[in-house]
Amino acid sequence: MRLPPNVDHVKATEALEACLKENPPYNAKITTTRIGSGNGWCKKDYQAWLDESMQKASEHFYGKPAASYGMGGSIPLLSELEKMYPNSQIVALGLIGPGTNAHGPNEMMNIPYAKKLTCSLAHIVGDIGQH
Repeated sequence: MRLPPNVDHVKATEALEACLKENPPYNAKITTTRIGSGNGWCKKDYQAWLDESMQKASEHFYGKPAASYGMGGSIPLLSELEKMYPNSQIVALGLIGPGTNAHGPNEMMNIPYAKKLTCSLAHIVGDIGQH
């Protein structure tokens, strides 16, 4: 189950288990097994130089301002990385372009957008050395 990034995974797991076991139909026996869980992640505001670098890269390679949205915020890895490196700036990138149909049966990678993302990332990494 995916959670919003600001929901505590332990409390959510306990609440889900309680809900499933509360009133099972036909006196069914309900058991749950916890395989793994973790908290989600919300990005912090970027330092001005990083935000500026991303904007410049986006304008140069995509011809549009950089934008972001919350997909992938439930990925526990990012939350764990931020705990380990609290002063870091985490930039989580994904590749969505025309016709990609993310997580669908006909998901595909838009190659022209992949090239633009690679160039944008190289631009941003190049700016890191200056800060």
